[in-house]
Amino acid sequence: MIKQFAAALLLSCSAACAIAAVPLGSQSVLVVEDGTGKVLLEKNATDVVPIASLTKLMTAMVVLDSKLDMNEQILIDRQDVDTLKHSTSRVPVGATLSRGEVLQLALMSSDNRAAASLARTFPGGPTAFKAAVDRKIRALGMTQTRIAEPTGLSPNNTSTATDLVKMATAAAAYPDITRITTDTREVMNIKGRSVEYHNTNRLVGAKGWDIGLSKTGYTEEAGRCLIMKIKAAGKNATMVLLNARANSARIMDALNIRRLITGDDGRRSLARVARAGRSSPSSLIKASAGSMKASKQSNGRKKAAPTKKPRRRRAD
Repeated sequence: MIKQFAAALLLSCSAACAIAAVPLGSQSVLVVEDGTGKVLLEKNATDVVPIASLTKLMTAMVVLDSKLDMNEQILIDRQDVDTLKHSTSRVPVGATLSRGEVLQLALMSSDNRAAASLARTFPGGPTAFKAAVDRKIRALGMTQTRIAEPTGLSPNNTSTATDLVKMATAAAAYPDITRITTDTREVMNIKGRSVEYHNTNRLVGAKGWDIGLSKTGYTEEAGRCLIMKIKAAGKNATMVLLNARANSARIMDALNIRRLITGDDGRRSLARVARAGRSSPSSLIKASAGSMKASKQSNGRKKAAPTKKPRRRRAD
């Protein structure tokens, strides 16, 4: 009994110390070591909050579970246009793509019309899709999760960081989801012309990052959100970040969490990333890659050229 109490006290102290050691801009955070389930970092992990486009991981799992023909052509319809938030899309009404391509756009580029069309063309339509989502939520034991629609635009799509780790773990078992969410870019034929789409997570493909699953999310209610499975210093972990105030804060949290996992607490690395934190997300990522070599390089290194301000994204 005493041993059990001591173990629980040690675990609680460990989580509290980690929070104190890692500055976090996200309002809810959970980092879990894969395989063991050990909690590495926790902050408001049981708070129920909107989850924005993290919803699309659930949408993808339900579509893939249905074993639908991924080569079947889907016509993007006016019904797929966002009338709730009036978000923009680079997938025009009237475009025809395969279901597999639509799934890629929904996950990699977080396109809302693509996600909406997946539910609309589900056998039985949106009502049947919603029922399938509810069954999946129950099957995964996500007791604090409610999903009203497939895109994440609705603030009624809510969950906790604890539940979302369960969702991430389940999603990682789908090869199509891990492949798509870790693609950096894809060129597709849209109405006879080639259009290039990019991953909404700038860390995917960035130097020094080994990412096995990724999904971003953003609405005004949800803030900046992120789910990632990463490998660092031989360790595999799942991180959930919810309601960061800005994209740069979300990236900074991810950098600091990776530093916690690798045990890299070098002051020079921290200072470089902190300075970059006052700049663009691209600068943060470059600072992250550079920090891995900082201890091996001389102080006489030339400064890198200024990074251009990233273009504003249509979806996240």
